[in-house]
Amino acid sequence: MEIFEYMESEGHEQLLVWSDPTVGLKAFVAIHDSTLGPACGGVRIWPHKSENDAQLDVLRLSKAMTYKSAMAGLNLGGGKALIWADSRKDKTPSLLRSFGRFVDSIGGRYVTTEDVGMTPRDLEYVAEETEHVAGLPLSVGGSGDTSVMTGLGLYLGMKSCANEIWGNDDLSDRVIAIQGFGNVATNTAKYLLRDGARLVVADIHDDVLVRAREIGAKIVKPDEIFDVECDIFSPCALGGVLNSETIPRLKCSIVAGGANNQLLHTDNAMELHDMGILYAPDFVVNAGGIINVACEVGTEYSESRAIELTERIYDTTSRVIKASRQEGTTTVESAIRLAEAIISKSSGCH
Repeated sequence: MEIFEYMESEGHEQLLVWSDPTVGLKAFVAIHDSTLGPACGGVRIWPHKSENDAQLDVLRLSKAMTYKSAMAGLNLGGGKALIWADSRKDKTPSLLRSFGRFVDSIGGRYVTTEDVGMTPRDLEYVAEETEHVAGLPLSVGGSGDTSVMTGLGLYLGMKSCANEIWGNDDLSDRVIAIQGFGNVATNTAKYLLRDGARLVVADIHDDVLVRAREIGAKIVKPDEIFDVECDIFSPCALGGVLNSETIPRLKCSIVAGGANNQLLHTDNAMELHDMGILYAPDFVVNAGGIINVACEVGTEYSESRAIELTERIYDTTSRVIKASRQEGTTTVESAIRLAEAIISKSSGCH
């Protein structure tokens, strides 16, 4: 990947690198667009196969955050951080504190929060070195686990899609195939089970599958999840899982998941469209987490306000679907157009 060429083509502002060999930290922060406010997004800990893969991931994720915050009506820009490590083996308090010093050195242009491989407790270590952190535990005055609100928003996005496909948003007896059963999927499952939905789950970690079995989910092997006959396929692991190899295997009416950048390429949205599958853009339906964080940044956290804003995901999803139908485009194209219009309008006010 030619880094400057990529950043210029995708509209990125900054890519920052931090190395601290004393604690084994290799980290990146990408700031995509700060038009609407300080860049905000989670820090992900993941052992990518190469440095190039890690950089590409953090850049793509930061751009998704720009669109996510814009569509959610937040005064935040798009940013993301990535610690190139294995959260199950390499994560230490000293590594997290060093990352906090990295964030602090950016001077408030980037506000970090929780993502894959992180917990609210981990953020407390980061917060020892910087004030530019959100999503801290409720016990220390933060907004708590971002996956709680993300799960609610994803559930409401599913219901909005269901209403479009089946004429009502009742999910009782609907089969939901969930790829990855981490915190977001677990919180979404609570609502789905309450509605009487049936769950099929795949995950690469055995301890996570124990939790899925306890709630009555059917378990399949990771690669088998794409072939499950279901009503809704929900990618809740990492990005790029929807591509030219996996999409033809899907047997569903709706794709709506909590993972970021589910499509390997934006062109894959047309493949789903051609198969008659309604795709809920991830940066629309998984915005509950950043909404929750936004209700903490620069103000005293209000859970009721976070819930109120997250509940709007239902109508936002409907608006995107309606625009897609009217414009004859994919839902991704329509959502991006709507997000860029919001950013452009704000830019013109400066």
